[in-house]
Amino acid sequence: MKLENFEKEINYTFKNINLLKTAFTHTSYANENKIESNEKLEFLGDAILEFTVSNYLYNNYKNLKEGEMTKVRATVVCEESLHKIALKYHFNELLYLGKSEKLSGGSKKTAILADSVEAVIAAIFIDAGIDESQKFIIDNLKTAIEKASQNVGQKDYKTVLQENLQKHGTVKIEYVIIKEEGPDHDKTFEAEVKCNGKHLAVGKGNTKKQAEMEAARNALKEYKKEKEN
Repeated sequence: MKLENFEKEINYTFKNINLLKTAFTHTSYANENKIESNEKLEFLGDAILEFTVSNYLYNNYKNLKEGEMTKVRATVVCEESLHKIALKYHFNELLYLGKSEKLSGGSKKTAILADSVEAVIAAIFIDAGIDESQKFIIDNLKTAIEKASQNVGQKDYKTVLQENLQKHGTVKIEYVIIKEEGPDHDKTFEAEVKCNGKHLAVGKGNTKKQAEMEAARNALKEYKKEKEN
């Protein structure tokens, strides 16, 4: 994949293409060729990413409290989210990797791909300013932010289910991923929750954690129905 095609995909053309080349230059390649790596860009991109998502949440999610915004940001600004962006735009085909890193499958490593996304964010910022870099971030994380904001309280479902099921003694609660579908950058998972081997409920989500939380939420619904009857 050529850099020109990448520019078309992200809908931004660099004035200084060397910035983009540096953003894709892993330390291993930089050391072998005695050129600059993407580490400093990654450092800057991380700060821009954190600020942009914080600013977006502050301006667009007035209903969320400070602690809830922090949780949403932590869910979205993470290696997993950045890895999905890298897969979406085929970063693996654009990375400059050293010989040893290539041999060890560096183009498929989650951390390397995620770091390069932060580097690209910084490269856009240096090339065009904050507006363009923020546009790239929000275009690619808007949906994830929306989902995370809807699920901001979900972290308690598994705990609440466990508390309810263990009222009368210790039980074995387990979560199993029973289905996985969709492309790497947009997967859907289906999880099943069991208690002492007995099926309770299933749930779907864009991450394994979300699917498990949804399964727990559905199990709680069924548990409450049984109590009412």
